[in-house]
Amino acid sequence: MLLPREFVAYISRQLVKRLSPHTLEAADPNVATEAVSHLILEELMIEDELNDEVREILSQYQEYMRREGVSYQEMFRKIKNTLISQRKVVRAAGRDTGDAMKLSRDKVNDVAHKLVSMLRKSREFRLKREANEVRLEIVKSFTELLLAEEKVDKAARDKIRTQKREIAEGSEEYSLLHRRYYAEELKKLGIDLGA
Repeated sequence: MLLPREFVAYISRQLVKRLSPHTLEAADPNVATEAVSHLILEELMIEDELNDEVREILSQYQEYMRREGVSYQEMFRKIKNTLISQRKVVRAAGRDTGDAMKLSRDKVNDVAHKLVSMLRKSREFRLKREANEVRLEIVKSFTELLLAEEKVDKAARDKIRTQKREIAEGSEEYSLLHRRYYAEELKKLGIDLGA
């Protein structure tokens, strides 16, 4: 997943906190946070599932690709792009669309639209402003949180690069160090993923 589940939970808490009480009225902020978190995770998992499907398709053609000298990465990109356009999926990975953040601007806007729609339909919540104003506020807050996350991720990666020996990205050691440094950097910003 593009964002750790813990960070999605943090984003959800922050969105509810920033929207309440002037924009959103929720009988129970925990219910609102859970609903927001569920929707964001669901949206992020769409692309994960798509990636898994592309890998499955490519696994059936490994021998052909090897024999013909076809690049796995290039075929992955072509098949994924085809599936995205056929299914009208909003691409989540920001780096694939040239955005600086992990999530694309289109995906942030798409999630904001779906959040406003969910909040409007639910009896648990009441919007105190016009739907588009709420959506814009969600986009602004979401983007600020993603930019902070990007800085944290970069700082964690930089710390790993300064190790005395080179640690291969994707290795178990790299993942463990990244998780540890990522949590440390978040705490420096006053973000405790557990809170």
